[in-house]
Amino acid sequence: MCVKIFSNIIDRSREPVKYFAMEIDADSIPQVVVRDFGEVVRVETSSSAPSVIIVCEHASNRIPAHLNALGVTDEVLQSHVAWDPGALGVAQALLRRMPGVLVAGGVSRLVYDCNRPPDAHSAVPMKSEIYAIPGNAGLDVGARTDRVESVYRPFSRALSKQIETFSGSLAAMVTVHSFTPVFHGEARSVELGLLHGRDDRLALDMLAQRPDPAPYSIRLNEPYAASDGVAHTLDRQGVANALPNVMLEIRNDLIREPAEQEEMASFLAPWIDASVVNLAHSKGSA
Repeated sequence: MCVKIFSNIIDRSREPVKYFAMEIDADSIPQVVVRDFGEVVRVETSSSAPSVIIVCEHASNRIPAHLNALGVTDEVLQSHVAWDPGALGVAQALLRRMPGVLVAGGVSRLVYDCNRPPDAHSAVPMKSEIYAIPGNAGLDVGARTDRVESVYRPFSRALSKQIETFSGSLAAMVTVHSFTPVFHGEARSVELGLLHGRDDRLALDMLAQRPDPAPYSIRLNEPYAASDGVAHTLDRQGVANALPNVMLEIRNDLIREPAEQEEMASFLAPWIDASVVNLAHSKGSA
């Protein structure tokens, strides 16, 4: 009989979480195998009373060493299939401009996509766009459960904890993503997408209040929509906690450099803040 035990180590100064999966053979002298997934979630705050919780599920392209890069090349690991390039930089720049708390993923979406539920096939993809992911092929139930328990569960718990901790001040959730300018050989003209799940209030208010003229091509539910399975965090954490929420999808050629990330955050922060305030006023007068 094999028993799995999951434990965590938390550094309270920065709140990173490390989870270790230990397999114990109960039928013999205990033999312990430790799989270190490293820092799977990272939390940063800019205020003791944050009004916005910023989420960046695809912040990292790191693959834990024991997974042997999932059998993919460095080129794949640097590409958009492994993470959202530039998204973390924008999220951190937003945090510097708003009273907020940031929850960011610490491993590649190829290990586990924290914006997908455990029963979604795309949570541990065997193929991403044109690339096969050998290390995800043929996973048995135990190996897939390892990914869920070692990556998704601690990320989800950390996010829930921040929402609970700051429930008295939080007024909205904003998730930050980036997308590739060319997908399956087709160029994308949209530069900034406002996506929503079951709650469309914040996305629609931002669309109505978008700066005019806007320096970017801004569209609703492009290049993705909830029907593509991208609204998991919005619905599970935002809607479930009555937080107006929106997903920002930014074309990654616009945020490659730190200066570009700062420029994007400078554009987004007052716009987000205006819509959050507007929704709060609307709720208060209802």
